[in-house]
Amino acid sequence: MRSAVVIDLGTMPTMLTEPVVAAGVRHLRRADARLAAVIDLVGKCTLRPSKQIYRSLFHAILYQQLAGKAAAAIERRVCLGFGGHIPTPDDFLRASDMPLLSAGLSARKLSYLRDLAAAFDTGRLRPQRLARMSDDEIIAAVTTVRGIGEWTAHMLLIFSLGRPDVLPVGDYGVRKGMQRLYGLRQLPAPHTMERTATPWRPYRTIASWYLWRAGC
Repeated sequence: MRSAVVIDLGTMPTMLTEPVVAAGVRHLRRADARLAAVIDLVGKCTLRPSKQIYRSLFHAILYQQLAGKAAAAIERRVCLGFGGHIPTPDDFLRASDMPLLSAGLSARKLSYLRDLAAAFDTGRLRPQRLARMSDDEIIAAVTTVRGIGEWTAHMLLIFSLGRPDVLPVGDYGVRKGMQRLYGLRQLPAPHTMERTATPWRPYRTIASWYLWRAGC
């Protein structure tokens, strides 16, 4: 059974460790006066990677296109059949369809989750290998799983792998935050976001987190 869900990323470069976050906040304060005001409003950045790849992707797929409370209720019912935890890839593949559908998963979402489990169970996706890939390589690898797009890959890079320079151009919260922060007439397109966030490099993840937290 392949389960390597939690991995040790201690040897990985450019992770969101406390010193990296502190350096990033100092850089953002110097680089962008408007963002500096947001940093003052929000306070300390508490963003830390969870170091869980499979579970993060499982959770992301399950929550797609659902209200938070509804998704949480389905997740609880699904996990009840696996000791109250997100199932390992092997356990999920062995489970029959009916209890999972009865828990509230749609047939399409169940197929997505089975494809995810199969990718990890067969070794098509390996946590240790993913952790050592570049950001672009990770996006290319995980989006081969049905139901995973660029936004989900960006969330994995930020919240699971702790990559410091990710700009989630498809995220509504970050787009809205940038619109309000710079007084734009409409939500910025990806190319506009990339250009506007150039001074934030190489700490665009931290800047995005502050936009989320401030609800700009």
